[in-house]
Amino acid sequence: MTFSDLGLRDALLNKCESLDYSEPTPIQEQAIPVVLDGADLIGCAETGTGKTAAFLLPIIQRLAARNKPGVKVLIVAPTRELVMQIEQEYIKFANKKMRCVSIIGGASMNRQLNALRRGVNVIIATPGRLLDHVKRGTVNLATVDTLVLDEADRMLDMGFLPAIKEILSNVPSKRQTLLFSATISDSIKTLAYSMMDDPEVIEVSRQNRTARTVNQVAYPVATASKTALLLDLLETNNFEKVLVFTRTKRGADRIAHILTARELRANRIHSNLSQSQRERALKNFKIGKTRILVATDIASRGIDVDSVSHVINYDVPEAPEDYVHRVGRTGRAGNEGQAITLVTPNEELAMRGIERLTEQKVDRVVLPDFNGNGPMGLLNGSGKQNRSNGFKKKRSGRAFRSRRSRK
Repeated sequence: MTFSDLGLRDALLNKCESLDYSEPTPIQEQAIPVVLDGADLIGCAETGTGKTAAFLLPIIQRLAARNKPGVKVLIVAPTRELVMQIEQEYIKFANKKMRCVSIIGGASMNRQLNALRRGVNVIIATPGRLLDHVKRGTVNLATVDTLVLDEADRMLDMGFLPAIKEILSNVPSKRQTLLFSATISDSIKTLAYSMMDDPEVIEVSRQNRTARTVNQVAYPVATASKTALLLDLLETNNFEKVLVFTRTKRGADRIAHILTARELRANRIHSNLSQSQRERALKNFKIGKTRILVATDIASRGIDVDSVSHVINYDVPEAPEDYVHRVGRTGRAGNEGQAITLVTPNEELAMRGIERLTEQKVDRVVLPDFNGNGPMGLLNGSGKQNRSNGFKKKRSGRAFRSRRSRK
């Protein structure tokens, strides 16, 4: 199967060839003809399998054929990083006459207003800033005939359901609606069927499964030894490009500071940083200026970086679905990748929840120096000895009562 077999015209075929898109991925192979036909679509595929091009290529072809003024395509995504990634892909394929603008929080409102005044055909936006423009009257969605919700499950997780409903009330009911995601939950299906007209469902991989190209391993670790283990992994192995995920923004700042102090060329990215800081951190990671990027789950989707060799889950994510998306940052486009998870005793239950969701057993590899049974098990991240090895000992009832009786 080639892109020409899917019904794409010469202009886009030439673009694909120039960008080394030699043959379509499974999601592209199945989705492109459906979108070209104008049908509604729910698309589910593993991350890194070309979902963005699966909807952009046919949308651009249909947009070129219509050649009408006004906003015709609205693409909504949950994070700024994902919006910018989609915009970059759009610019690669579309001709300059089909103007687009990204509308995201934290970016210049004046730049967005100037682009809107000049006239655009495509808006790629996060929900909050888009609704800001709608309320100001600077965006008119009445001419939209194609709506795309990308990473819709993430938008629901982030509490964007009211915003999505408000956006839907501002676009025409007669439209083409496309919903793409790596995972499709029952709540997403309920939303999809409520706003779509007899959608075709394409699922090229089993839901909630990690890519086969990712080798996964978990290291049981004493709580006090987690940072020491992370440092040991990064300093004794020649990992090329590493994403380290923490559960909190404060944790990302702390880990990035420790790694930088050890001269490991690290930076961090999370929602408390300004847009320019986030863009700079991501750019430096892409070009290899920094080798390690410490991130919260805001970056688990939307970071499209070539050749991420390793993902390290410093903290096990609270939501099992987030594990799928974190791990999906490596092993992309057929490349091999490795996902490492550091699991403390308190996180073991969450790790088992991930295994139930993905229906995949993650091998545990015990490192005696770090799991509380060796000398490193008594060290914290700074090398100082702790009284506890990270595993709580159950206190006997008799001993407890005797202490109370002595008071």
